[in-house]
Formats: sequence, structure tokens, C-alpha cells
Amino acid sequence: MQEAIAVIPLIRKFLRRLGDALRDLLPIIVVIVAFQLMVLRQPIPNVAETLVGGLFVVLGLTFFVQGLEMGLFPIGEAMANAFARKGSLTWLLFFGFLLGFSTTVAEPALIAIAGKAADVAAEAGYIAADASSQSSYALQLRLTVALSVGVAVVLGIFRILRGWPVQYLIIGGYAVIVLMTFVAPEAIVGIAFDSGGVTTSTVTVPLATALGVGLATSIRGRDPLVDGFGMIALASLTPMMLVMVLGILRFGLRVPGTG
Repeated sequence: MQEAIAVIPLIRKFLRRLGDALRDLLPIIVVIVAFQLMVLRQPIPNVAETLVGGLFVVLGLTFFVQGLEMGLFPIGEAMANAFARKGSLTWLLFFGFLLGFSTTVAEPALIAIAGKAADVAAEAGYIAADASSQSSYALQLRLTVALSVGVAVVLGIFRILRGWPVQYLIIGGYAVIVLMTFVAPEAIVGIAFDSGGVTTSTVTVPLATALGVGLATSIRGRDPLVDGFGMIALASLTPMMLVMVLGILRFGLRVPGTG
């Protein structure tokens, strides 16, 4: 009886999350249906499959958000507190780097971007148009982006420990990126910016955020609201730099004004 009573709050929380997911997805549904019926003036294809798919999306989003709150956020904060109590900066930085690298290298969106970039590079003649060369190029892109996210997490940890203002790092980083766009190979610039957008995966974001907030909470004089956030912004910034560096190393500098 007590176990059943203990489950009731979880059920209520899940139902509340389900309602939140429906509310969040409702504008998307309204836009799609309105344009399909009023602008395109065509019936919705495969209505049954569309409804089932929409139900899966709602349930998936509900379970995902609930899982973040129950699992990933608590474990991230708990590990940050444990590292802070242990007082080992080396292990903390090593864990942060591996966290960023391992969760990014397997990110499906990054794999898709890297594969498409390899195809386009082969068609443009930048690399050999064979499977081995394209696979090697795509792997290099993935490893470069994963390495950059690992470095970003390490930099984010240092920022929290030292109390560095995040705006200076972000502004300075984007200033460097803008300057690099003038000398990096033109074909790599767009890939670099897209890489910055797909780096942070569904596991990296909650764990890295929880790690930052947990560290800021554990360190005296740090404000979790001010110092605990910003790591994801760094994780989106560093891939742009390193991907352009990869392009420069592989294809050489582009002379400004030559296109």
C-alpha cells in the first residue's frame, strides 16, 4: 500500500509533463495543419500514421524531459559535488573532457553533417571521390568537433573555478571566429558554423549543464545562476574554430579577397 502511495506523485508529475509536451507541440501542429489545409489545400496524407507518429513524439518528449529531471540532472550535480569534495582538479578536468568528447562523437546530427560534408567535398574535388577518402574526412570532422567540445567543457570548468565572466570568453571567441573566416578555406566556413550548431547532444547538454551548476553550487563564492551556466555556449563556439583550423591544415590558407 505504501509503495502504491509513493508512486502516485510520480504519476501526477508524468501527467503534468504530458500536458506540458502537448502544450509545447500544439503551435507546431497548428501551423502544419493550417498550411496543409488552407495554403496548400490538400488533405493530410496518411492521417492514421501521422496521428500515431505525433503520439510517439509527445510521449517521447514527455519521457525525455522526465528522464532528464530524474536521472541526468541529479547524476551530473552529484558528480560535480563529489569532485569538488575530492578536491582533485586533474580528475575533474579529465572527466569533463571525456564527457564532452564521448557524447559528441556519437551525436547523430554530427554524423549526418560530417557525411554530407564529405560527399560535397568529394564532388567539389577537395578530396578523392572514393569511399575510403570520404569516410576518413567525415571521421576527421567528427573527431575534431568532439575534441573541441571536450576542450570547451574543460574551459567551462576553469571559468567556473576562476570566476571568469562568460561574456568576455564568448565575445572574444566569436571575434576570433570572424577573423578566421577571412583566411579559412571558403568551403569549410559553412561546415564550421553548422558544426557549432549540432555539437551539443541530448546527453551532453543536461550533463554539462548539471556539472556546471553543481560545481558553482559546491564552490564558495560562486553563484549557480551566474557561474553555473554558459558551458553549452562554449561548446557551440569552439567547434567553429577547430573545424576551420582543420580546413586550413588540410587545404591551406585562403588569401583574403581571392574568394
